[in-house]
Amino acid sequence: QVQLVESGGGLVQPGGSLRLSCAASGRRFSGTIFSILVMGWYRQGPGKQRELVATFNVDGSTAYADSVTGRFTISRDNAKNTVDLQMSSLKPEDTAVYYCNLKLGAHDTWGQGTQVTVSS
Repeated sequence: QVQLVESGGGLVQPGGSLRLSCAASGRRFSGTIFSILVMGWYRQGPGKQRELVATFNVDGSTAYADSVTGRFTISRDNAKNTVDLQMSSLKPEDTAVYYCNLKLGAHDTWGQGTQVTVSS
């Protein structure tokens, strides 16, 4: 069974940057298989519903929420089975718990979440 572990959250000032990392464990995927997994980052802000931030699609393309386009970049290391989210020009409205997600068929696997707080 796959587990996802996020890291890299914290407190940052507006305009700052953070890099989140998600490591898949419990099951080792080959680089080829990992490269086609649908994996992404979601977030849930205070009083808000969980929303998609960025994702890799099954064809390897990426998609971003409009609110983060141009500021966030999703990347992955297939050999290490990790997915990262580089966040720049952070705004207070980016404050949320960020979750890593893996979709295998109809099954969703979630990490425990990592808090990102953007505040002066």
